[in-house]
Amino acid sequence: MAEPTPIRRGIELTPEHPIDRLTDLAETAEAAGFEAVFASSHYNNRDPFQALGAIADRTDAIRLGPGVANPHESHPVALASRMATLDERSGGRGVFGIGPGDPSTLRNLGVDGDDRGLRSVLEAFKVAKRLWAGERVDHDGTFSADDAGLNYEPPGEIPVYVGGEGPHMCRMAAKHADGLLFNGSHPRDLSWAGDRVAEGLSERPDRRGAFDFLAYASVSVAAEREAAREAARPPVAFIAAGAPEPVLARHEIDAERAATVGEKISEGAFTEAFEQVSPAMIDAFAAAGTVDEVADRLAGVLDHADGVVCGSPLGPDLDTAVELAGEALERAEERD
Repeated sequence: MAEPTPIRRGIELTPEHPIDRLTDLAETAEAAGFEAVFASSHYNNRDPFQALGAIADRTDAIRLGPGVANPHESHPVALASRMATLDERSGGRGVFGIGPGDPSTLRNLGVDGDDRGLRSVLEAFKVAKRLWAGERVDHDGTFSADDAGLNYEPPGEIPVYVGGEGPHMCRMAAKHADGLLFNGSHPRDLSWAGDRVAEGLSERPDRRGAFDFLAYASVSVAAEREAAREAARPPVAFIAAGAPEPVLARHEIDAERAATVGEKISEGAFTEAFEQVSPAMIDAFAAAGTVDEVADRLAGVLDHADGVVCGSPLGPDLDTAVELAGEALERAEERD
């Protein structure tokens, strides 16, 4: 089987919006030159796989996957079957984005930081690959499976992109997966991640083929700079809340303030959480501003990454923002 074409331009759409709205935005994204749509996966939004299935019916070539699913909300075998179903429905356009999940929302499900380990992600996608190959699987690790299999035609190979930002997750993705969706919007973070990826690639078997290192960057773009930065507050809040102390220190961000943001999110006090987002957090965790400002930031990101997934919120006006994000990414590629 030929290796899948690498992704250079991706976009995240968030199922906080109705599914019909997402399908319209996905059509706009495909027309704007994006190559992949990732639907963010949080229990408190609409189901990403249902959204992606609807998008599959309304698009032609754009690739589709969760951004990212995690093995704590659904049993990994069931998750693998949902992904196989999406790949079938989309005519082989599936991309499996998998990661440890957002700590602020997972706390509501009784999952603490100690449970969000590398091992659970690695085991989940390794088992998924075996199921997609048509095997029946026994597994006893972070989850259990006894003679599990798919009772329909398996898809074969589906590319796996690991979502994360920690050093061990970056190295593991480079060694074992098809790609990394690194949660970062700043060249400083992408440079650091690139070093971790290089470490993992040094142990990568040749049989696993090429590796795709993508920046999963929070992008907010508009004609007015301040409107774009204001729209960036919600995703920046979630990123800051989950950022480890070394990352906060790298950008000279107050760790206590970031912890307060996380506490407010866990309480469901989202407005208060967003109000706690500082200008320094926006600078560190988003590419936010006019088309030229976003293009400059993404050009810096592309000095280190193979491509960019433009993550939410994209901007204060989504229809316009999808097109502007595509324009900013095109300019960034020209400057890189």
